[in-house]
Amino acid sequence: MNEFYAAAEAQRERLIAWRRDFHRHPELAYQEERTAGIVAAHLERLGYRIRRGVGKTGVVGVLEGSRSGPVVMVRFDMDALPIQEETGAEYASTVPGRMHACGHDGHVAMGMGMAELFARWRDRMSGTLKLIFQPAEEGGNGAEAMIRDGALDDPRPDIFLAAHLWNDRPVGSVDVTPGPVMAAAEKWTCVIRGLGGHGALPHQTVDPIVTAAHAVVALQTIVSRNVSPLETAVVTVGAIHGGDAFNVIPAQVELLGTIRTYEPSARDTAIRRLRDILQGVAATFGAQAEVDIAPLTPAVINDYQVTSAVRRAAEAVLGPERVTSGERTMGSEDAAFFMRQVPGCYFFVGAANPARGLVAPHHNPRFDFDEEAMVIGLAILAQAAAFYLL
Repeated sequence: MNEFYAAAEAQRERLIAWRRDFHRHPELAYQEERTAGIVAAHLERLGYRIRRGVGKTGVVGVLEGSRSGPVVMVRFDMDALPIQEETGAEYASTVPGRMHACGHDGHVAMGMGMAELFARWRDRMSGTLKLIFQPAEEGGNGAEAMIRDGALDDPRPDIFLAAHLWNDRPVGSVDVTPGPVMAAAEKWTCVIRGLGGHGALPHQTVDPIVTAAHAVVALQTIVSRNVSPLETAVVTVGAIHGGDAFNVIPAQVELLGTIRTYEPSARDTAIRRLRDILQGVAATFGAQAEVDIAPLTPAVINDYQVTSAVRRAAEAVLGPERVTSGERTMGSEDAAFFMRQVPGCYFFVGAANPARGLVAPHHNPRFDFDEEAMVIGLAILAQAAAFYLL
């Protein structure tokens, strides 16, 4: 058995206990006080130099080796989601309306395990391990908040690593892909203003509902007719709000949606055409469209050299036959803010187990994962960091 797999395997029971404790006590974005407190106390006991309250509730732990060398930073996200759990697990959430439905409880447990392993190996280290326990990954841009609070300072990292337990893949498999792996995300809103009136007298109105309906259909042409077929994009309308009565044409309708892209050229095209279509369709029907497009996160783009090291680590832990390349998702991840400044690799650790019914997708009330994935993820992260530090 690989040395690092054996070291992670020895931590199995502790990983499971930590993970289940966090799962029972989920905390939403920027509210991770209990989780952060447990993490910080653990790091302090192990001799890490720590900072609390980074990005409001984040924790940074620094472990300096006995000799100089590179600084390897590893990120673990902590926040839960506003979802009522329906797993029926004995370790289910004790907080109504909140649950860990994306695996972040497992990520924190892996981070605590990694902290313990490298504390034992400190005398062997040539360099510094920097562990980042991040709040608010789920749409709160906690990475950006931590960067503003100096998470990338003292010391400045040379390498970035992060892993995600991934229910789109079976446990025992890992995907390590160079280049873009998660999409840039924009949030857009559009208020279509018309002229309200009686539902029986539509000729006296400028109907924003009809206008919105045509706009939604027209937006579908952005991906099919404007973005290059060799590039990837998603344009989604996620919500439509307008009207309160069956016999009243409202004065305005609000649309909410998102744009997801990998390539800057596709992003620019999608943003430009979304604005043109919404304003153009509105003008066609005599209405007006106020469009606001807010960037959320850039794309996660894996550095080729760091990704090569992570792939070697995964193959050393699992064997080449269980390591793939090519997993990409149009989901977004604010680790991209770290990776814009530090070369890194973000990889996916298979966590589904159909034989045990652990197949629910992320952000689903029945989401759960095979806890073996934590052992695998920890082993690969430790092996990858060891390439630089041991």
